[in-house]
Amino acid sequence: MSIQELEATVAALTAPGKGILAADESFGTIEKRFRKINVPSTEENRRSYREMLFSTPGLGEFIGGVILFDETLRQRGSDGTPIPQLLRAQGIVPGIKVDKGTVPLPNFPDEVVTQGLDGLAERLAEYRYLGARFAKWRAVLRIGAGMPSRRCITENANALARYAAICQAQGLVPIVEPEVLIDGDHSFASAAQVTEDVLHQVFHALHEQRVTLELMLLKPSMVVPGADSGESVSAEAVASATLACLRRAVPAAVPGIFFLSGGQGNEEATAHLNAINVQAGQAGQAPWVLSFSYARALQAPALEAWRGEAANREAAQRVLHQRARLNSLARQGRYSAALEQ
Repeated sequence: MSIQELEATVAALTAPGKGILAADESFGTIEKRFRKINVPSTEENRRSYREMLFSTPGLGEFIGGVILFDETLRQRGSDGTPIPQLLRAQGIVPGIKVDKGTVPLPNFPDEVVTQGLDGLAERLAEYRYLGARFAKWRAVLRIGAGMPSRRCITENANALARYAAICQAQGLVPIVEPEVLIDGDHSFASAAQVTEDVLHQVFHALHEQRVTLELMLLKPSMVVPGADSGESVSAEAVASATLACLRRAVPAAVPGIFFLSGGQGNEEATAHLNAINVQAGQAGQAPWVLSFSYARALQAPALEAWRGEAANREAAQRVLHQRARLNSLARQGRYSAALEQ
Protein backbone atom coordinates (compact mmCIF):
# COMPACT_ATOMS: atom_id res chain seq x y z
CA MET A 1 0.00 0.00 0.00
CA SER A 2 1.63 3.27 -1.08
CA ILE A 3 1.43 6.61 0.68
CA GLN A 4 -0.36 7.89 -2.42
CA GLU A 5 -3.16 5.34 -1.91
CA LEU A 6 -3.57 6.34 1.74
CA GLU A 7 -3.64 9.99 0.67
CA ALA A 8 -6.31 9.17 -1.91
CA THR A 9 -8.47 7.57 0.79
CA VAL A 10 -8.09 10.63 3.02
CA ALA A 11 -8.96 12.89 0.09
CA ALA A 12 -12.11 10.89 -0.69
CA LEU A 13 -13.29 10.99 2.93
CA THR A 14 -12.61 14.72 3.32
CA ALA A 15 -14.09 15.71 -0.06
CA PRO A 16 -16.18 18.93 0.01
CA GLY A 17 -19.67 18.49 1.45
CA LYS A 18 -19.19 14.87 2.48
CA GLY A 19 -19.29 13.01 5.80
CA ILE A 20 -19.17 9.44 7.06
CA LEU A 21 -22.10 7.15 7.87
CA ALA A 22 -21.34 4.94 10.87
CA ALA A 23 -23.15 1.62 10.33
CA ASP A 24 -20.88 -0.52 12.50
CA GLU A 25 -23.33 -1.46 15.26
CA SER A 26 -22.42 -4.65 17.11
CA PHE A 27 -24.88 -7.52 17.30
CA GLY A 28 -26.08 -6.34 20.71
CA THR A 29 -26.55 -2.72 19.67
CA ILE A 30 -28.46 -3.40 16.48
CA GLU A 31 -30.64 -5.93 18.30
CA LYS A 32 -31.71 -3.18 20.70
CA ARG A 33 -32.55 -0.85 17.82
CA PHE A 34 -34.46 -3.53 15.92
CA ARG A 35 -36.37 -4.45 19.06
CA LYS A 36 -37.82 -0.93 19.20
CA ILE A 37 -39.44 -1.46 15.79
CA ASN A 38 -40.37 -5.11 16.49
CA VAL A 39 -37.97 -6.58 13.95
CA PRO A 40 -35.95 -9.73 14.84
CA SER A 41 -32.20 -9.20 14.58
CA THR A 42 -31.52 -12.03 12.11
CA GLU A 43 -28.61 -12.02 9.67
CA GLU A 44 -31.03 -11.55 6.76
CA ASN A 45 -32.80 -8.61 8.42
CA ARG A 46 -29.49 -6.94 9.22
CA ARG A 47 -28.34 -7.43 5.64
CA SER A 48 -31.63 -6.15 4.22
CA TYR A 49 -31.57 -3.05 6.42
CA ARG A 50 -28.00 -2.11 5.64
CA GLU A 51 -28.40 -2.82 1.93
CA MET A 52 -31.39 -0.47 2.00
CA LEU A 53 -29.20 2.24 3.54
CA PHE A 54 -26.25 1.79 1.21
CA SER A 55 -28.28 1.62 -2.01
CA THR A 56 -30.06 4.92 -1.31
CA PRO A 57 -30.03 6.81 -4.63
CA GLY A 58 -27.69 9.79 -4.50
CA LEU A 59 -26.22 8.89 -1.10
CA GLY A 60 -22.70 9.31 -2.45
CA GLU A 61 -23.35 13.02 -2.99
CA PHE A 62 -23.20 13.55 0.77
CA ILE A 63 -21.48 10.45 2.21
CA GLY A 64 -17.81 9.80 1.43
CA GLY A 65 -17.36 6.70 3.57
CA VAL A 66 -19.30 4.09 5.53
CA ILE A 67 -17.98 2.31 8.63
CA LEU A 68 -19.06 -1.34 8.47
CA PHE A 69 -19.29 -4.14 11.03
CA ASP A 70 -17.32 -7.35 10.38
CA GLU A 71 -20.47 -9.25 9.36
CA THR A 72 -21.55 -6.58 6.87
CA LEU A 73 -18.16 -6.35 5.16
CA ARG A 74 -18.51 -10.06 4.30
CA GLN A 75 -22.15 -9.94 3.15
CA ARG A 76 -23.63 -9.60 -0.34
CA GLY A 77 -26.66 -7.65 -1.48
CA SER A 78 -29.84 -9.31 -2.67
CA ASP A 79 -28.43 -9.49 -6.22
CA GLY A 80 -25.18 -11.11 -5.08
CA THR A 81 -23.09 -7.93 -5.16
CA PRO A 82 -20.57 -7.76 -2.29
CA ILE A 83 -21.46 -4.91 0.08
CA PRO A 84 -18.10 -3.12 -0.41
CA GLN A 85 -18.70 -3.17 -4.18
CA LEU A 86 -22.21 -1.79 -3.66
CA LEU A 87 -20.70 1.13 -1.77
CA ARG A 88 -17.96 1.77 -4.33
CA ALA A 89 -20.63 1.95 -7.05
CA GLN A 90 -22.02 4.96 -5.14
CA GLY A 91 -18.56 6.53 -4.92
CA ILE A 92 -18.40 5.67 -1.20
CA VAL A 93 -15.27 4.30 0.49
CA PRO A 94 -15.84 1.16 2.63
CA GLY A 95 -14.40 1.20 6.15
CA ILE A 96 -14.44 -1.22 9.08
CA LYS A 97 -14.74 -1.12 12.87
CA VAL A 98 -11.80 -3.11 14.26
CA ASP A 99 -11.89 -2.79 18.05
CA LYS A 100 -13.43 -5.59 20.11
CA GLY A 101 -15.31 -3.48 22.61
CA THR A 102 -14.46 -2.46 26.15
CA VAL A 103 -13.38 -4.36 29.26
CA PRO A 104 -13.10 -3.09 32.86
CA LEU A 105 -9.90 -1.28 33.73
CA PRO A 106 -8.55 -3.23 36.76
CA ASN A 107 -8.59 -1.28 40.04
CA PHE A 108 -10.50 1.61 38.45
CA PRO A 109 -14.23 1.06 39.12
CA ASP A 110 -16.63 2.12 36.36
CA GLU A 111 -13.80 2.80 33.92
CA VAL A 112 -13.00 0.76 30.81
CA VAL A 113 -10.32 0.25 28.20
CA THR A 114 -10.87 -0.91 24.63
CA GLN A 115 -9.49 -4.29 23.58
CA GLY A 116 -8.60 -5.77 20.21
CA LEU A 117 -4.90 -5.11 19.58
CA ASP A 118 -4.00 -8.83 19.63
CA GLY A 119 -4.05 -10.13 16.07
CA LEU A 120 -5.04 -6.72 14.70
CA ALA A 121 -2.45 -6.67 11.91
CA GLU A 122 -3.73 -9.99 10.56
CA ARG A 123 -7.37 -8.86 10.75
CA LEU A 124 -6.56 -5.64 8.94
CA ALA A 125 -4.82 -7.51 6.15
CA GLU A 126 -7.97 -9.58 5.63
CA TYR A 127 -10.24 -6.53 5.83
CA ARG A 128 -8.19 -4.77 3.20
CA TYR A 129 -8.46 -7.82 0.95
CA LEU A 130 -12.25 -7.71 1.44
CA GLY A 131 -12.36 -4.08 0.33
CA ALA A 132 -11.95 -1.86 3.41
CA ARG A 133 -9.76 1.21 2.99
CA PHE A 134 -10.07 2.80 6.42
CA ALA A 135 -10.73 1.61 9.97
CA LYS A 136 -12.16 2.86 13.26
CA TRP A 137 -11.30 2.24 16.92
CA ARG A 138 -13.42 3.71 19.74
CA ALA A 139 -12.22 4.57 23.23
CA VAL A 140 -14.85 5.30 25.90
CA LEU A 141 -14.30 7.85 28.66
CA ARG A 142 -16.90 8.63 31.33
CA ILE A 143 -17.08 11.82 33.37
CA GLY A 144 -17.94 11.38 37.05
CA ALA A 145 -16.46 11.55 40.54
CA GLY A 146 -12.72 11.19 39.94
CA MET A 147 -13.36 10.11 36.35
CA PRO A 148 -11.85 9.81 33.91
CA SER A 149 -8.71 8.99 35.86
CA ARG A 150 -5.30 9.80 34.44
CA ARG A 151 -4.67 6.07 34.07
CA CYS A 152 -7.85 5.55 32.08
CA ILE A 153 -7.03 8.43 29.73
CA THR A 154 -3.47 7.20 29.24
CA GLU A 155 -4.36 3.55 28.67
CA ASN A 156 -6.99 4.41 26.08
CA ALA A 157 -4.75 6.95 24.35
CA ASN A 158 -1.94 4.41 24.10
CA ALA A 159 -4.30 1.79 22.64
CA LEU A 160 -5.62 4.29 20.08
CA ALA A 161 -2.06 5.18 19.07
CA ARG A 162 -0.95 1.56 18.67
CA TYR A 163 -4.06 0.81 16.63
CA ALA A 164 -3.40 3.82 14.37
CA ALA A 165 0.20 2.81 13.79
CA ILE A 166 -0.82 -0.76 12.91
CA CYS A 167 -3.49 0.54 10.52
CA GLN A 168 -1.03 2.69 8.61
CA ALA A 169 1.46 -0.18 8.42
CA GLN A 170 -1.28 -2.38 6.93
CA GLY A 171 -2.43 0.22 4.41
CA LEU A 172 -5.63 1.49 6.04
CA VAL A 173 -6.37 5.05 7.14
CA PRO A 174 -7.14 5.03 10.89
CA ILE A 175 -10.04 6.95 12.40
CA VAL A 176 -9.13 7.70 16.02
CA GLU A 177 -12.25 7.96 18.20
CA PRO A 178 -11.86 9.10 21.83
CA GLU A 179 -15.50 9.42 22.92
CA VAL A 180 -16.19 11.46 26.04
CA LEU A 181 -19.65 10.18 26.94
CA ILE A 182 -22.63 12.50 27.23
CA ASP A 183 -24.03 10.24 29.99
CA GLY A 184 -24.01 11.80 33.44
CA ASP A 185 -24.78 15.02 35.26
CA HIS A 186 -21.46 16.75 34.60
CA SER A 187 -21.35 20.41 33.66
CA PHE A 188 -20.59 22.02 30.33
CA ALA A 189 -17.29 23.30 31.76
CA SER A 190 -16.32 19.82 32.95
CA ALA A 191 -17.02 18.38 29.50
CA ALA A 192 -14.76 21.01 27.94
CA GLN A 193 -11.89 20.36 30.36
CA VAL A 194 -12.04 16.57 30.04
CA THR A 195 -12.30 16.71 26.24
CA GLU A 196 -9.22 18.91 26.06
CA ASP A 197 -7.26 16.69 28.48
CA VAL A 198 -8.17 13.57 26.50
CA LEU A 199 -7.20 15.08 23.16
CA HIS A 200 -3.85 16.28 24.50
CA GLN A 201 -3.03 12.78 25.73
CA VAL A 202 -4.21 11.11 22.53
CA PHE A 203 -1.97 13.26 20.34
CA HIS A 204 0.97 12.81 22.70
CA ALA A 205 0.55 9.04 22.32
CA LEU A 206 0.16 9.30 18.54
CA HIS A 207 3.39 11.29 18.37
CA GLU A 208 5.26 8.75 20.48
CA GLN A 209 3.93 5.92 18.29
CA ARG A 210 5.19 7.78 15.18
CA VAL A 211 1.76 7.91 13.55
CA THR A 212 1.68 10.04 10.40
CA LEU A 213 -0.92 12.68 11.26
CA GLU A 214 -1.60 13.59 7.63
CA LEU A 215 -2.79 10.00 7.04
CA MET A 216 -5.29 9.71 9.92
CA LEU A 217 -8.65 11.22 10.88
CA LEU A 218 -10.06 12.19 14.28
CA LYS A 219 -13.58 11.34 15.50
CA PRO A 220 -14.11 13.26 18.76
CA SER A 221 -17.09 14.27 20.86
CA MET A 222 -18.49 17.76 20.65
CA VAL A 223 -18.38 19.64 23.95
CA VAL A 224 -21.89 19.38 25.43
CA PRO A 225 -23.12 19.23 29.05
CA GLY A 226 -24.06 15.92 30.62
CA ALA A 227 -27.43 14.56 29.57
CA ASP A 228 -28.65 14.60 33.19
CA SER A 229 -27.10 17.93 34.17
CA GLY A 230 -30.20 20.00 33.42
CA GLU A 231 -27.87 22.55 31.84
CA SER A 232 -28.95 24.06 28.53
CA VAL A 233 -26.47 25.74 26.20
CA SER A 234 -26.83 27.24 22.75
CA ALA A 235 -25.43 25.75 19.56
CA GLU A 236 -23.11 28.74 19.40
CA ALA A 237 -21.73 27.95 22.87
CA VAL A 238 -21.19 24.30 21.90
CA ALA A 239 -19.34 25.45 18.79
CA SER A 240 -17.16 27.92 20.68
CA ALA A 241 -16.16 25.43 23.38
CA THR A 242 -15.55 22.64 20.89
CA LEU A 243 -13.37 24.78 18.64
CA ALA A 244 -11.38 26.00 21.65
CA CYS A 245 -10.57 22.41 22.63
CA LEU A 246 -9.57 21.51 19.10
CA ARG A 247 -7.35 24.55 18.64
CA ARG A 248 -5.53 23.79 21.87
CA ALA A 249 -5.01 20.07 21.32
CA VAL A 250 -5.26 18.96 17.68
CA PRO A 251 -2.30 19.59 15.34
CA ALA A 252 -3.02 21.35 12.06
CA ALA A 253 -1.49 18.38 10.20
CA VAL A 254 -4.62 16.31 10.87
CA PRO A 255 -6.66 16.60 7.64
CA GLY A 256 -10.15 15.97 8.99
CA ILE A 257 -12.23 15.94 12.15
CA PHE A 258 -15.46 13.92 11.94
CA PHE A 259 -17.65 14.47 14.97
CA LEU A 260 -19.66 11.69 16.56
CA SER A 261 -23.22 12.50 17.56
CA GLY A 262 -22.90 10.68 20.90
CA GLY A 263 -26.54 10.62 21.99
CA GLN A 264 -27.54 14.00 20.60
CA GLY A 265 -30.85 14.26 18.77
CA ASN A 266 -30.88 14.20 14.97
CA GLU A 267 -31.56 17.90 14.50
CA GLU A 268 -29.44 18.89 17.49
CA ALA A 269 -26.35 17.15 16.09
CA THR A 270 -26.89 18.85 12.72
CA ALA A 271 -27.38 22.30 14.29
CA HIS A 272 -24.23 21.92 16.39
CA LEU A 273 -22.17 20.87 13.37
CA ASN A 274 -23.46 23.86 11.44
CA ALA A 275 -22.59 26.28 14.25
CA ILE A 276 -19.08 24.83 14.45
CA ASN A 277 -18.51 25.37 10.73
CA VAL A 278 -20.04 28.85 10.77
CA GLN A 279 -17.76 29.98 13.59
CA ALA A 280 -14.70 28.28 12.12
CA GLY A 281 -15.35 29.95 8.78
CA GLN A 282 -15.94 33.40 10.25
CA ALA A 283 -12.75 33.45 12.28
CA GLY A 284 -10.50 31.30 10.12
CA GLN A 285 -10.04 29.11 13.18
CA ALA A 286 -9.95 25.68 11.55
CA PRO A 287 -7.07 24.20 9.58
CA TRP A 288 -9.04 20.94 9.42
CA VAL A 289 -12.13 19.75 7.57
CA LEU A 290 -14.95 19.72 10.16
CA SER A 291 -17.49 17.07 9.24
CA PHE A 292 -19.71 14.32 10.66
CA SER A 293 -19.50 10.59 11.33
CA TYR A 294 -22.96 9.90 12.72
CA ALA A 295 -24.76 6.62 13.39
CA ARG A 296 -28.10 7.19 15.12
CA ALA A 297 -28.29 10.86 14.09
CA LEU A 298 -28.32 9.71 10.46
CA GLN A 299 -29.99 6.31 10.73
CA ALA A 300 -32.74 6.71 13.34
CA PRO A 301 -35.38 8.35 11.10
CA ALA A 302 -34.69 5.85 8.29
CA LEU A 303 -34.92 2.90 10.67
CA GLU A 304 -38.28 4.13 11.96
CA ALA A 305 -39.57 4.58 8.39
CA TRP A 306 -38.31 1.15 7.28
CA ARG A 307 -39.63 -0.99 10.17
CA GLY A 308 -38.52 -4.19 8.43
CA GLU A 309 -40.99 -3.84 5.55
CA ALA A 310 -39.83 -4.05 1.92
CA ALA A 311 -42.71 -1.76 0.97
CA ASN A 312 -41.15 0.98 3.13
CA ARG A 313 -37.74 0.80 1.44
CA GLU A 314 -38.07 3.88 -0.76
CA ALA A 315 -39.62 5.99 2.00
CA ALA A 316 -36.78 5.08 4.36
CA GLN A 317 -34.21 5.92 1.69
CA ARG A 318 -35.78 9.33 1.14
CA VAL A 319 -35.53 10.02 4.87
CA LEU A 320 -31.85 8.96 4.96
CA HIS A 321 -31.09 11.04 1.87
CA GLN A 322 -32.64 14.08 3.53
CA ARG A 323 -30.68 13.68 6.76
CA ALA A 324 -27.45 13.16 4.83
CA ARG A 325 -28.17 16.25 2.72
CA LEU A 326 -28.88 18.41 5.77
CA ASN A 327 -25.66 17.30 7.48
CA SER A 328 -23.75 17.99 4.27
CA LEU A 329 -25.13 21.53 4.40
CA ALA A 330 -24.14 21.80 8.07
CA ARG A 331 -20.63 20.67 7.19
CA GLN A 332 -20.55 23.74 4.91
CA GLY A 333 -22.18 26.09 7.47
CA ARG A 334 -25.29 26.38 5.25
CA TYR A 335 -27.91 24.58 7.36
CA SER A 336 -30.91 26.17 9.01
CA ALA A 337 -33.70 24.66 11.10
CA ALA A 338 -36.21 25.82 8.48
CA LEU A 339 -34.81 23.20 6.09
CA GLU A 340 -36.13 20.46 8.38
CA GLN A 341 -39.60 21.25 7.06
